[in-house]
Amino acid sequence: MPSLLPDNRICSLFGVRHPIVQGGMSWVSRHPLAAAVSEAGALGVIGSGGMDADELRDELRALRALTPAPFGVNVTLVNVRPDGVDLVEELMRVVIDERVPIAIVGAGSPSRYTDRLHEAGIVVVHVVPSVALAAKAAAAGVDAVVAESVEAGGHVRAEGLSTVSLVPQVVDAVEVPVIAAGGIADGRGVAAAFALGAEAVQIGTRFIAAAECNAHTAYKAAVVDADPEGTALYGRTHRLSRGLRTPVIERLIEMDREGRSDEELRAHRGTGRARLGCIDGDLGEGILPAGAAAGLVHEVAPAAAIVRELVDDAARVLESLR
Repeated sequence: MPSLLPDNRICSLFGVRHPIVQGGMSWVSRHPLAAAVSEAGALGVIGSGGMDADELRDELRALRALTPAPFGVNVTLVNVRPDGVDLVEELMRVVIDERVPIAIVGAGSPSRYTDRLHEAGIVVVHVVPSVALAAKAAAAGVDAVVAESVEAGGHVRAEGLSTVSLVPQVVDAVEVPVIAAGGIADGRGVAAAFALGAEAVQIGTRFIAAAECNAHTAYKAAVVDADPEGTALYGRTHRLSRGLRTPVIERLIEMDREGRSDEELRAHRGTGRARLGCIDGDLGEGILPAGAAAGLVHEVAPAAAIVRELVDDAARVLESLR
């Protein structure tokens, strides 16, 4: 399968054929999915959320046993355990020791690890939800930025912009390549991102419904069955996020409307609900992160077939516009 954009800066930077990045989703981006995406010519990404250092090292070595292709690791920079241990530092030591090709980081200062990662020969990509943070990341020396809109699944920025508004403004503000994220799940979205000036896309929700994804089958089915209004923003006063409309999220939204206190909202949200939904498949008590494009996901398919469909459909759209 030829490259979608053969002269693309992201393809050159990452060493991949296709400018498609699989989102490094907490709990459900383990080595089988990342390896399958990378083998298909895109960039597979292990999501370190929910892992400790030993688990991440095991995942990296298991991935390398499956493919020699480039891959990335996503690390959130604000992860501190209840006992005060700086889990970020432990995870980053593994990333550096294992010479991960590409580190995708976010939710923290872009200057914290960029130099250390570069010294280890690692490409650094920073996830940003705004133009101002994109400029800050570029000034810190990152190699590329992911412009992630409020349409993305999981944690998003309060008052964040849509993909169609955010991406071109980030492209105008920085010289480094821009990867568009949020609300993209098919070839039309990929083509639209390129039209906005992005040089790649990051896609998470579509890959939840990949055969190789370790998400519970009930979670995959919920994504496939989601209607166009199947996701919602919740937690407006505490860690705004987007997910499927489970009973837990519907109740959090109602509590927001009722003006409940932060303490009550945090108590109802609790801890462990994402694992409960993503891994255990509890659709009643769990939280199921998903982006606004969940309604575009219609089947579970192998990761390679998803990549091929994204590339082929985007190529057809771009060709029709010439």
